[in-house]
Amino acid sequence: MIRIGIDFVDRMKEHARSSYPEECCGFLFGNSGGDTKEVTDLHELTNSSHSNRTRRYVVTPEEFRNAEIWAQGRGLEVLGLYHSHPDHPSRPSQFDVDHALPWWSYIIIAVENGTPGTLQSWILRDDRSSFDEEGIALTDPDPARRKAAEAE
Repeated sequence: MIRIGIDFVDRMKEHARSSYPEECCGFLFGNSGGDTKEVTDLHELTNSSHSNRTRRYVVTPEEFRNAEIWAQGRGLEVLGLYHSHPDHPSRPSQFDVDHALPWWSYIIIAVENGTPGTLQSWILRDDRSSFDEEGIALTDPDPARRKAAEAE
């Protein structure tokens, strides 16, 4: 399971909205323990894909290295990535499967006609054949706001 604050979800959705019709992407940072990961920060990235940016995002090796250094310097882990699927469901594509790392969480946000909607988190299977859905626990100190976000 991945625990994430509603404010982070709002930031990811705004990034997806402002990047539309291209895919957006960003890193998820935090801590893990047992079967739970908790997002404590995220960093928006610029999609580095040189082609088909409406269907692909690319994170450069330098961005991966910088994310690891940044996280280690703060006692955090890179928990995964988020990205958007413009005018497509929040399910992983074959491209996503082919480029995923084990254990990482991959949050995908569906964006229909510029409006962010459903988001789901996925973890690559050990045999790298596909993803399994990962539960998302939304956190917010305001129970009414949390309930409204869960209903979206």
